[in-house]
Amino acid sequence: QVQLVESGGGLVQPGDSLRLSCAASGRTFRTLSMGWFRQTPGKDREFVATIRSIGTSSYYADSVKGRFTISRDRAKNMMYLQMNSLKPEDTAVYYCAASNSEVLIAARLADYWGQGTQVTVSS
Repeated sequence: QVQLVESGGGLVQPGDSLRLSCAASGRTFRTLSMGWFRQTPGKDREFVATIRSIGTSSYYADSVKGRFTISRDRAKNMMYLQMNSLKPEDTAVYYCAASNSEVLIAARLADYWGQGTQVTVSS
């Protein structure tokens, strides 16, 4: 079993930056692919970014490419999402997820979820 806990959400203005963190505990973190998803009321959970279980390859949704950066620290069992140039449309609850799949590019592939952290971008 894996436990995931997100932190770092908050209220920011358009153009600001924010870094989300995800702390993992439980079974071996290093063998899991990790990802970030987000969700707004009435919509499905949306893929944001993922990083492979092996290596450092990462993939992003087109809507965040060039603005967001995903990273992981295997020694600390941590994953991060650096979000720059935030826009109002980035407002959502952001979820950390982990998967036994090689890469986590869709919500249906996730085996574990965090509880979510709210990010609000508003002037």
